[in-house]
Amino acid sequence: MTLLLIRHGETPLNVARVLQPMDTPLSARGVEQAHALARRLAGMGITAILSSDLPRAHQTATLIAAATGAPIESSALLHERNFGAWRGLPYDQLPRDPLTMVEAAPAGESAAAFEARAAQAFALIVQRGAETGGALAVVTHGLLIGVLLARHAHIPPDLALPAHLGNTSLSVLAKAPPHTVTLLNSTTHLDAGPGLADDQRALSGG
Repeated sequence: MTLLLIRHGETPLNVARVLQPMDTPLSARGVEQAHALARRLAGMGITAILSSDLPRAHQTATLIAAATGAPIESSALLHERNFGAWRGLPYDQLPRDPLTMVEAAPAGESAAAFEARAAQAFALIVQRGAETGGALAVVTHGLLIGVLLARHAHIPPDLALPAHLGNTSLSVLAKAPPHTVTLLNSTTHLDAGPGLADDQRALSGG
């Protein structure tokens, strides 16, 4: 069976290109995106959901649970990278690129600390994947998904990790090592509704 890595639906601050405080919810459009994703996932054999407990991810997970009947387990390991005092500030006005910098933002998380947490998160994902008989849906955030794919999955030569992971994007990988990716950053479910397409300029992290 498979592990499904899912980014949360769109938020107002994704579109405004602002690093998000922890309590940022989905926008109305983000809710509709999550509904479209949930309809797509309804027939994919999901038997468990592991989610970040931040509102934007948990709202997305709740809609998936309603469509699949799968229970939700929350974990803070699946949080987005912590940008500390820079959360709530416009990305384009910051003195450094927080999404790529190695050092920590003030009172935030360094790249090394973030990748260490991502490794813990992936260990939990693999454990929960082994414990459920069907597919495991993992609902989390753009930067964390990027690290999970780059550091802990095998991406075949015909696929490439994109610079922008779309809101409600779906990536599928095998439960068994080397966790080969068979689908990467798919948002085809957003084609079904007018005005739901992923905004390529929106922030893909934070």
